Amino acid sequence: MFDSLSEKLQEIVRKTSGNANLTEDNMQEAIREIRRALLGADVSLNVVKAFITNVKEKAEGEAVLKSVKPSEMLIKIVNDELVELLGKENKPLNLTTNPSIIMMLGLQGSGKTTSSAKLALKLKKDGSNPLLVGCDIYRPAAIEQLKILADEIKADFYTLDTKNVLEIVKSAINYAKEHNNNILILDTAGRLQIDTEMMAELLLIDRSFSLNEKLLVIDSMTGQEAVDIAANFNEQLGITGVILTKLDGDTRGGAALSVSYSIKKPIKLVGMGEKIEPLEPFYPDRMANRILGMGDVVTLVEKAQKAFDEESAKKLEESMLKNTFSFEDFVKIQKQMKMLGSLDSILGMLPIPGLKKDDRQKISHEGEKQFKRIEVMISSMTPEERKNPDLLNYSRKKRIAAGAGVSLDEFNKFVQQFEVMRKMMKGFGGLMGGLKGAQNDNLKAKQAQLNMMKQAQAAKNNYRFR
Repeated sequence: MFDSLSEKLQEIVRKTSGNANLTEDNMQEAIREIRRALLGADVSLNVVKAFITNVKEKAEGEAVLKSVKPSEMLIKIVNDELVELLGKENKPLNLTTNPSIIMMLGLQGSGKTTSSAKLALKLKKDGSNPLLVGCDIYRPAAIEQLKILADEIKADFYTLDTKNVLEIVKSAINYAKEHNNNILILDTAGRLQIDTEMMAELLLIDRSFSLNEKLLVIDSMTGQEAVDIAANFNEQLGITGVILTKLDGDTRGGAALSVSYSIKKPIKLVGMGEKIEPLEPFYPDRMANRILGMGDVVTLVEKAQKAFDEESAKKLEESMLKNTFSFEDFVKIQKQMKMLGSLDSILGMLPIPGLKKDDRQKISHEGEKQFKRIEVMISSMTPEERKNPDLLNYSRKKRIAAGAGVSLDEFNKFVQQFEVMRKMMKGFGGLMGGLKGAQNDNLKAKQAQLNMMKQAQAAKNNYRFR
């Protein structure tokens, strides 16, 4: 998501940074280009007007034009306004009661039922015991779909064979208390469009029970229409937050950049893809950084901390620092990286200046293919050879290449690249130490991000992906 907008904004940043002096004329041109980029991303016109007005007010002052690095000041202003547009800061779910009740809202096809399961999976991983409650008594097989998803993620499920939604919710609350479920997720009925009957039923639930959250699920690919949908739901129900689905889809990003600012309600969670993976918290500052090509190192570190257990991470860091990185370590990293997501998504979080979507996808595609070939080559080695790369002499290389079904030349190239990577890993080992705990300290996180940008740029300049 945001790839098209991100590329355009990064191009504007590069042009602006290339000017020896930032004048009122070229600043105005940059602002006009930003306006076109936002409109091209299907951002609501009212939101674009407000955004550009705020940027112009801050950018036209003497302090910017006469600052030491005016182009960087303009980038900072755009970044700050993007953060403002996206909701300022992360807003966690309000789960202060036991049991807490979350009502899921949305139009049919928005991904509400799937998001209910993804939310349950997230809450389970966070240590809660959620109960998925089937309240969609209209859509054929909706309750059965939710039950299947609940079984898939091993979450508790409840419903009643009745057309009375209030009765279902009341009975579910009693069930939750008896079975120690501390959070109820109500998967309510969606419609092809907002109608009076649907809203009346949702209002009845809202007025009959004390709800902790009323979360509106919106398909990120909806575009400007998302603003109207959100405004209608918010006007009648007073939603507490938004869940954006398909955030990794090939979409222009208008919904994410318009909804929160338009209705003054936070985007609390986002969903990626169709697979049942946990919803992720939404951080406006991190998303703004990604849009401007600054990466999202903090989120990547958080994911890595979840994927790597502390003991294996410590051993890996030690091998990096001591330059004893082995083929076994490489395979372990490769397996752990798969837990972080696709190579494409990982590259999207790294601050690699000038890396466009097409190039990133090409690198990712080739990288995935190369990883598979490397796995075959390493599996053809003996345990001793995997532990100690220095053992590889000509005869060993020849045997391994034959066993892997590759040419000796291809295997030699892999070994050469591996040696280059070992040297790079030693540098990254020190950087990883600096990243520990960075997500809890904004200044440290920014510094870590700058260090990572330098490392990534150096890697891009000096080494080619094969």
